[in-house]
Amino acid sequence: MLFTITGKHIEITEAMKEHAQEKASKLPKYYSSVNRVEVIIDGQQGSNINVEIIARGEHSNVFVANEIGDDAYTCIDMAVHKLERQLRRKKEKERNNKHIGGAEFGEVSQVE
Repeated sequence: MLFTITGKHIEITEAMKEHAQEKASKLPKYYSSVNRVEVIIDGQQGSNINVEIIARGEHSNVFVANEIGDDAYTCIDMAVHKLERQLRRKKEKERNNKHIGGAEFGEVSQVE
């Protein structure tokens, strides 16, 4: 998985990079086709920090999560949590669509 982190108006420390990479490395567990994760940390909005995480998967699937707060680490955690929810939902939909209509078309009524 390809991982990139970018800082706008803020310096990215090694600890921040490691924290974001550790959290982002768990994303393929929720949706296996995730092959690239981009983290953008923007520190311009006064004292608030804006974290945007973009997860790109196969077949042009793009998942985006934004979080604004005071602490960059907390924002990263919350944005990853939002992405996990999105990925879980997508995987669930794909699994359900594979077996659509199984009970409807498979039922056989007995005629007496």
